[in-house]
Amino acid sequence: MSLKVLYEDNHIIVVEKTANIPSQGDKTGDTDMLTIIKNYLKEKYNKPGNVYLGLIHRLDRPVGGVMVFAKTSKAAARLSEEVRNKIFKKEYLAIVNGKMEERYAQFEDYLWKDEKKNTSYVVKSTKKNAKLASLDYEELNYDENKNVSLVKINLHTGRHHQIRVQFSSRGHALYGDNKYHGRGAGQGICLWAYKITIIHPVTKEEMTFKDIPEKKGMWKILNNNI
Repeated sequence: MSLKVLYEDNHIIVVEKTANIPSQGDKTGDTDMLTIIKNYLKEKYNKPGNVYLGLIHRLDRPVGGVMVFAKTSKAAARLSEEVRNKIFKKEYLAIVNGKMEERYAQFEDYLWKDEKKNTSYVVKSTKKNAKLASLDYEELNYDENKNVSLVKINLHTGRHHQIRVQFSSRGHALYGDNKYHGRGAGQGICLWAYKITIIHPVTKEEMTFKDIPEKKGMWKILNNNI
């Protein structure tokens, strides 16, 4: 399987995750990003035996976009610390149903995950195991004919299905997201991790990586200035 590499050095590798490929192996047994990248590294550098690759963060299987992996255990530890300290910043693009009530806004909810159904819900803060979820968004474009909005999202927390649940609970389900009542059955979820900013684990340089989805299908409403 082909791999789009956005950046690589001795410590990290940044790639485009294709939508509908798992970030790591799961019960389906389908090929996952960890395996694809390990095979790429093994072939490129002619490495015998196992190849180390650290998984720093995940994207839901239906979601595509930028992912950062560590090539050494030291880089993995430092990047994981950035995630915990919210230095590791992720921005998303999404196409959602309808026109947003405000161009800029912040969503804060408590989410609860039903493990059996692999589904999350907005609940009261008093519910057992409920976790605070926070994000802010900017509406970039609205397509009146299709009645969908293009939004840019900054995640402040990383809860299960967070973006999908928070927008759906406000009547703006993601296009193609059948699980959370979105239109466009079978066309894929219009959610893309388009930008990641990190502090390089060795050089300490701030680095930003971008990857824009192809302007086809619903993504044709993408602005040119993203």
